[in-house]
Amino acid sequence: MNNQATATEKSPGMLTGMFNDRESSESAYKSLRDRGYTDEEINVLMSDKTRDTYYGEGMPETELGSKAAEGTGYGGAIGGTLGAIIAGVAAVGTNLVLPGLGLIVWGPLAAAIAGAGVGGLTGGLVGMLIGAGIPEERAKIYEEGVKNGATVFAVKPRSAEDAEYFENEWKTNHRGREIYR
Repeated sequence: MNNQATATEKSPGMLTGMFNDRESSESAYKSLRDRGYTDEEINVLMSDKTRDTYYGEGMPETELGSKAAEGTGYGGAIGGTLGAIIAGVAAVGTNLVLPGLGLIVWGPLAAAIAGAGVGGLTGGLVGMLIGAGIPEERAKIYEEGVKNGATVFAVKPRSAEDAEYFENEWKTNHRGREIYR
């Protein structure tokens, strides 16, 4: 087999994108779900302020909003027993509300944080993203975006075709920014 064929057949890495408003976040999430991806495959990062603004009390209910609201009761409890709570929350499949960092995280990244325990949080969002294979420069851009109200999605596409589809779909139809793969 030649190198070109090997490169084409190689599994794509993590695909990430940032969405600056509720509408674009909702539509990007829907594009993943419509293509058969589950919440166990989709990583979502947003600030707790963004969650409250877009999906808080009085806002229309949506699938993404319902997922963002999961685990909110755990947020106030996270403190001295952070590692145990993170592991427990990840085990039941809800999102992680990390008030010390002001983040909501779910998907495989939340499970990775749970596996790393408290030490996995020391690098903040940038450290989590670098640990997931995102270059530091890109991770810093995403951290700044999340601080300013953006939502970041990360997914490991099942195929090169899916990777290309999402990259084009997010840029063209969902106002995605900083798409990286």
